[in-house]
Amino acid sequence: MAGRDQPPFHADHVGSLMRPEALREARERILGPHDLDHNFGPHNNAELRAIEDDFIREAVAMQESAGLRSITDGEFRRRIWWSEFLLSLEGVTGNYRGPTTDFRDRTGHAMPAPRIDVTGKIRWHRSVNVEPFKFIKAICKGTPKVTIPAPQSLYFSTTPDSIDRGVYPDRAELWNDLAIAYRAELAALGEVGCTYVQLDEVMTSCLCDERQRAKWRARGDDPETLLRTYGRTINHLIEGRPPAMKVAMHTCRGNLQGHFLAEGGYDPIAEYVFNEIGVDAFFLEYDSERAGGFEPLRFVPRGKVVVLGLISTKTPALETPDQIIKRIEAASKFIPIDQLCLSPQCGFSSNYLGNPITIDDQKRKLELVVSIAQRVWGSA
Repeated sequence: MAGRDQPPFHADHVGSLMRPEALREARERILGPHDLDHNFGPHNNAELRAIEDDFIREAVAMQESAGLRSITDGEFRRRIWWSEFLLSLEGVTGNYRGPTTDFRDRTGHAMPAPRIDVTGKIRWHRSVNVEPFKFIKAICKGTPKVTIPAPQSLYFSTTPDSIDRGVYPDRAELWNDLAIAYRAELAALGEVGCTYVQLDEVMTSCLCDERQRAKWRARGDDPETLLRTYGRTINHLIEGRPPAMKVAMHTCRGNLQGHFLAEGGYDPIAEYVFNEIGVDAFFLEYDSERAGGFEPLRFVPRGKVVVLGLISTKTPALETPDQIIKRIEAASKFIPIDQLCLSPQCGFSSNYLGNPITIDDQKRKLELVVSIAQRVWGSA
């Protein structure tokens, strides 16, 4: 089978990487402890930026040595996968002392998550991704990918009283302003040569979980209306993207230091998501029984790519190649295998503290993705 000459690649990855201990320590030394609000959102500290540069060079070398063609900066400049971009928008602020949420691990242990406050009209005024992209483009041999939180990530992290009703009495205005801000971001990235953008989120997969759907109903939101709002917003923001830019959407059921948010197969959302959301590819969590079976992939139309997230970033246990290949074969009963690729189910470090694995575990898993892709498709 011919290799893919454009992203996503047969061997790909979601984006975030485990931070070296020295980088974590430098961030806390310079910006403050992780539980304080000032270690949250974009920073302009020259000393920390130089330290990040050095570790990003190492991360790029690791990805290339593993055989990956899709290269990220590991999100090493971010506190949380969504914080730098969303908190760069006018009208948006972060509150690290958010309420306890449904993030839990297999033991039932729960973790709090930050909250977003919308205090003014949402406006884009500058890109926090352009300079990091220019840096990685200059030092990598592969295709640099920029990961951005999907617009629904903002709404997911709000509470009913954290959106100023005087600013947004009509939620439709909020979604429209978000789409306009994202269009400006994609245009800025396109101007500096970015051809691969990934929109990350958990909201869509949470709509596969009846408990999560009940929570949205209790908040006053209809889950089906929300799903269609997500789709319309994404379609709006990608309408004007540069012609050479591929846009993927990654959805998972939560990934916070080994904890998750939701469970349930893609059945309730699959037909709409795969056919009505106009992205080029979908990165789908599929590393555990919580994601359900492959049957929903029958709704994926020809021309769209699905990246199967079959390798777990939540545990150091290394999957066996034959086990993963059997799962790819099982998925190919519902979608042609030439529309499939392989990746871990999520990033390795959704916040800068990371998942309960080591950097060596991470490299072995990325190398496994590449070696399996070479066996299945003849090319990574």
